[in-house]
Amino acid sequence: MNIAAKSTTDSNAVRPDVQRMNDILTAQKAAYRANPLPSAAERIERLARLRRAIAQNQDAFANAICEDFGNRSIEESKIGEIMTCLDSIDYVTKNISKWMKPSKRSTNLLHQPTKGWVEYQPLGVVGIMSPWNYPLLLSISPLICALSSGNHAMIKVSSASATFGKLLEKVLAEVFPENLVAVINGGGVISDTFCRLPFDFLAFTGSCAIGKTVMAAAAENLTPVLLELGGKSPVVIHPSFPIAEAAERLTFGKLWNAGQTCVAPDFVLLPRGKTAEFVGQMRKNISKFYPTLLNNPDFTSIVNEKQYSRLQRYLDDARQKGAKVIEVNPADENLSNSHKIAPTLITNIADDMLVSQEELFGPLMLIVEYDDIDEAIDYINDRPRPLALYYFDYNEERAKYLMNRTHSGQFGINTMLTHIVHSDLPFGGVGNSGMGKYHGHEGFLTMSHARSVLQVGKLYSVKLLFPPFTKPVKFLESILIR
Repeated sequence: MNIAAKSTTDSNAVRPDVQRMNDILTAQKAAYRANPLPSAAERIERLARLRRAIAQNQDAFANAICEDFGNRSIEESKIGEIMTCLDSIDYVTKNISKWMKPSKRSTNLLHQPTKGWVEYQPLGVVGIMSPWNYPLLLSISPLICALSSGNHAMIKVSSASATFGKLLEKVLAEVFPENLVAVINGGGVISDTFCRLPFDFLAFTGSCAIGKTVMAAAAENLTPVLLELGGKSPVVIHPSFPIAEAAERLTFGKLWNAGQTCVAPDFVLLPRGKTAEFVGQMRKNISKFYPTLLNNPDFTSIVNEKQYSRLQRYLDDARQKGAKVIEVNPADENLSNSHKIAPTLITNIADDMLVSQEELFGPLMLIVEYDDIDEAIDYINDRPRPLALYYFDYNEERAKYLMNRTHSGQFGINTMLTHIVHSDLPFGGVGNSGMGKYHGHEGFLTMSHARSVLQVGKLYSVKLLFPPFTKPVKFLESILIR
C-alpha cells in the first residue's frame, strides 16, 4: 500500500517526515487487519498501559505544558488534564465489556423467522489532531475513545506545543508499538499532509476556520470527521440570581487557563442596570483569586506571540470603535513585557467590533444588557450556535424554557466549564461549533461502526414474495399494507 502524500515541495521526492507518516499509517492498517476485533481484555490492557504512562509522567507533562505556555499553572494542568484523563480511562475500562456486546434488534413479521442485531466493529486507524490549549487532554481523550473501540491511532500534536509533543511522543513510544499508537510532531506541510491521509476516521479540535480546511481535506478520501470547534459561548444571568454568586462562578470559568478554553464564556447577558454591580463583583473576585498577575504561577500566560498579538488587536479595535475596556490588574503591574493579559471586561460593544465577531480565547469578556429573557434568547439565536451555553437561575422551568429555545453543544445550569470532565456526558458541538460527540459511551459509538447483521435459517419466508406475482402474493401484499 502506498499512500500518496500531498503538499510536498518536490513532486518527485517525498520529504522524510512526510514519508514517515505514510509508512506509519501503512503499518497501522496492516496491524489492524491482522487483529481486526481486539477482545475486551486486549482493549483494557491497552488502556491500562496508557493510564500508567500518564500517571508516572504527570509532573513531566505538567512542566512541559508550562514551558510551552511560558507559564501555565501546574495545578490547572494536573486538575484539568491529567486527573480528567485518568478518570476517563477508569470509567471507560469499567464499561468496555458492556458496550461491546451485540445489540439485539426486532425484525418485522414478513421476514420471520430471522434474527437481527448490531455488532460494534472498530473502524481501523483513527487520526487525531490536537490543539495547544489543552494538549494532553485533547490528545488523550480521543485516544481513549479510539482504543476502547479497538482502533489504532496516530496523534498530530500542535506545533505550538513542541516541548509537550516531544515528551508525548517519547512516553507513548515506550508503552505502545508504533503500529498501534504513534505521535507526530511538526507544523506546516506535516499538518497539511496529516489531514489528507486516508484514515478511517479523523478527530480534529481547533478553530472554526481551520476546521473547515480539515474537513475539506478529509473529504478527498471521504474520511468521516469529528470536529470540536468552539465559538462564542454565552452566559445568561436571570434577574433573580444573585449577581455576587454568578460573578464568582464566572471568574473561575472565564480565567481558568486565562480563558484559553473552548467552552469558556465569551459574553455575559445581564439584566438591564446590573452592569456596575457585576463589574464590581468581578473586580472583587479577580483580586481574590489572582492578587498579582505578573509572577503569579496560578495565572496562565497567553501561549505565544501570535495569540498575544491577536488579543491586543481585538482590544485596540474595540477601543477605537467606542467600547469601554475595563482592565482588572489588582497589583497594578506592568504586563507589557510578558505574554500575560489582565482580565478585561468590555462594555458598549457593537457588532462591527472584532471582539463581537471572533472567538476571544483569552481573558476578555463582553457584557451585554437585556430587558427580558426572550430578548436574550433572540440575541443568542441571531449568532452561530456555540459549543457551550450557560444559564444562571434556580428555577428549573425557566431554565428549561431557555434550553428548549436555543442550541449549543452543551448546556450548563448554574455551572460552567466542568462539563468536559464528566466521563459519562458526551462532548461536542452543533452547527458552527462542530459535529460528532466523544467521551464515554458516545465516544465508543462514534469510533465504532454499528454493523447491522440479519440472519436467516433454513426456513426462508421471503420465497413467498418471489415472482411471478400471483394472486396469493398480491393478497398477502394487501394485508400487510393495510
